[in-house]
Amino acid sequence: QVQLVESGGGLVQPGGSLRLSCAASGSIFGIYAMGWYRQGPGKQRELVATITSDSSTNYADSVKGRFTISIKNAKNTVYLRLNSLKSEDTAVYYCNFRSYRTRDDYWGQGTQVTVSS
Repeated sequence: QVQLVESGGGLVQPGGSLRLSCAASGSIFGIYAMGWYRQGPGKQRELVATITSDSSTNYADSVKGRFTISIKNAKNTVYLRLNSLKSEDTAVYYCNFRSYRTRDDYWGQGTQVTVSS
């Protein structure tokens, strides 16, 4: 089993910034990819950004140029820098870990990001 611990959410004004962190621990046999997804009020969960162990990235169009994902393989940790935040970025943000060996997906408990003046 893999455990994911997220941190860094909170309340921020429009135009502000946050950094989310997610650390993986447990039975880790290599990282295939890690990423962030979000679920806004009344919406389905959607991809925000993913990154592979060799730092190849993928972003949702809605966050390109504003959010940056990065990874520290040695620490099994993924980060998401959120800049120029908008009210529509308000959501619960979930960390995802995909195992290199099994391709199984694991999810964090979610961290709330609220963008409001």
